[in-house]
Amino acid sequence: MDRNEQTLQILMDEYRVLKAEQSMRIGFRDNLLYVTLGIFGAIASFGLTNAKGATAFLVIPWVCLVMGWTYLINDEKISAIGRYVRYDLEKRVSALIGGSADEKYLFGWETAHRDDPRRKRRKYTQLFIDQVTFVISGLVALVAFWLLAGKVSAFAVVLSVVEAVLLVILGVRIADYADLAKGH
Repeated sequence: MDRNEQTLQILMDEYRVLKAEQSMRIGFRDNLLYVTLGIFGAIASFGLTNAKGATAFLVIPWVCLVMGWTYLINDEKISAIGRYVRYDLEKRVSALIGGSADEKYLFGWETAHRDDPRRKRRKYTQLFIDQVTFVISGLVALVAFWLLAGKVSAFAVVLSVVEAVLLVILGVRIADYADLAKGH
């Protein structure tokens, strides 16, 4: 096996490992939505069924922040792997094999799914769902706290303001990383 074949083998092994990591991250990211909703339900149930449970609603924004940030980071890594394959790995493999004679891109799926005419609508829908799940639900929990709480301590006021600010920042970051671009 000559040096180019060895390099090609290493690059293809890298591709397989990256796709496995990407797949694992997709599963983990998608399950975060379900876990988050389950946690919300448990906290809201406790908050609504206990006489002094209104303060439980102050926990939901923190859940939103932690789960939302974890979701966002995993989503960004999924996209980063795709970009790396499309822009770097593809060029390196193409150079080793002398270009691709029969395809526009070597790793066609990496681009084909991005050219789907419904992709933009799906991405905006996902952006909306992410915002509702991780930002709006946290803000709604803060509103619920303020509506249900009787006397509120200074700490609770400061905490709820900090939570609201952090949720807005998370919402901006989620929008920043939405990956709405089309094509390669």
